[in-house]
Amino acid sequence: MSLVECTTLYGLKKSVPADQLMLRASAYALIIHEGNMLLLRGRFTGKYALPGGGIELGEHIEDALQREVREEAGLEVRIERFLAFTDNFFYYDPLDLAIHGFLSFYICTPLSFDLVADADVDDSDVEKPRWIPIDSLSAADFQSQGDLTIGLLQQLGFNMHGAEQRMIAR
Repeated sequence: MSLVECTTLYGLKKSVPADQLMLRASAYALIIHEGNMLLLRGRFTGKYALPGGGIELGEHIEDALQREVREEAGLEVRIERFLAFTDNFFYYDPLDLAIHGFLSFYICTPLSFDLVADADVDDSDVEKPRWIPIDSLSAADFQSQGDLTIGLLQQLGFNMHGAEQRMIAR
């Protein structure tokens, strides 16, 4: 039996049999406005998460991303361009699921700015959509893919110096 090492929701490592992995394609949005990025809080970890999520069977990637942003934050967005793709092995503790994820990341422009009320977020995993100053972020602030997200922000020309200074001060 082949085992695969997965990262849990809480950042721990867990080995699971490869035949128990579920394939999951997903798309995530980097939505930036006036030096801030739209982020949500993970309900289980309290760490930041990008808006986005699973692509349903028969759904186009762009349609899934726009649907997820609407459900989680109440915003309409224009997808500007593809930024990155990665895969990961993830263990979702609350449902005892092992996932081989295929993650696509896009830069998006908000077409609306009024965030949905916290009580109206239509997602069981994330809450509290907020505009967060980009220069305050560090990879450790994210529930997952923090290094990738910070790297993408740097590629887009954002100065992450403030986040680096905050990491050093900890």
